[in-house]
Amino acid sequence: MATLKDIALRADVPMLTAFHALNNDESVDPETRRKVQAAAAALNYSLKITQIDIAHLADVAKGTVSYALNNSDLIKPATRQKVLEAAQALGYRLNVTARNLKTSRAGIIGYSWHVADDPSRMNNLLDRFIYQVTMAAEQHHYHLLTFVQPQMNADGVYETLISTTRVDGFIISDVGYEDPRIARLLAMNAPFAAFGGMYTPEADFAYADVDGKYGIKLVMDHLMGLGHERIALMTRIPGLPYADVREESYRTCLKEAGIQLQPDWIAHTPNVLLSASAAAQQLMNSKHPPTAIVCTNDLMAFGARAYLDGVGLRIPEDVALSGYDDDPTSEFLGITSVHQPIDEIAPTLVEILLGEINEEPLPERQVVFLPSLRVRHSTAGAG
Repeated sequence: MATLKDIALRADVPMLTAFHALNNDESVDPETRRKVQAAAAALNYSLKITQIDIAHLADVAKGTVSYALNNSDLIKPATRQKVLEAAQALGYRLNVTARNLKTSRAGIIGYSWHVADDPSRMNNLLDRFIYQVTMAAEQHHYHLLTFVQPQMNADGVYETLISTTRVDGFIISDVGYEDPRIARLLAMNAPFAAFGGMYTPEADFAYADVDGKYGIKLVMDHLMGLGHERIALMTRIPGLPYADVREESYRTCLKEAGIQLQPDWIAHTPNVLLSASAAAQQLMNSKHPPTAIVCTNDLMAFGARAYLDGVGLRIPEDVALSGYDDDPTSEFLGITSVHQPIDEIAPTLVEILLGEINEEPLPERQVVFLPSLRVRHSTAGAG
């Protein structure tokens, strides 16, 4: 019986090229696809990836593949990783969920720490989120395992943890467009639920999220209700769904209010105090300086306040200022901020994930919460 390697040899192409050609991948040129398909026809071969194919691609024995996929201690970690990468490259679906259900559960939920824009300053919102997830998991007799997500091959660590049965499922956050973690977890049939996802195109995974578009609208309606028209925005560099949708909401609110958006009213900045301070300086030195600044993160608001205080501008008399996430420091400093209901989101997300782990998905596995606005001195004035 012919294998994928036989087809590749007959067509004189690498195995992965043969695999992509038989999948009609447009990355393979038409002539190569024709050669590979002709080789497959000559050997009466139809594409069906097996452990033999994985062994050929990883250059290991077939028995090694079986041991590696079943987490045998006889296999070295480096060899196991090589096998897993070959399986992933060939689209081999590791049915880890079924295997774990046949054995004892780990009783562990995995969550990765992310490298922040400013590693010296932790994210208080995520700190509270992780605490609440831990408490909710404990009520279901689960524990939370936190791990560092590497900058390179970030999705690989998820496969290693789930395939070695160290965890039963994952909670992920900071969901991106075409997120490689989600692609790999779906390919593995690995249980997971995301904090975020409602603005990810065609999201077909379990998640709990907060409507960021609505959150910005709350701030904008509040500021315009106070008479502000020159309203600026400080937000992250485009590229993340939650940040992009907040900027989109800001633009929409101005348009619906009949206010012409000035090109110098938007400043993109990482969540770093010095960068946010510089962004505030950029806004206030613009041709049409704003009377209010909306920040899509509280840390940005702290950086903006530092600049405004430094140049003697009064808050809110000269410039109104708002943040997002309702960091405890915002309350202490009297900064208006959008509050996300973390204490409700975390237990909901744990329940959604447990439904995925038990292969009993909840009727509502995509849940959206509404934020609220905590109005303070920075926009409303004393009292």
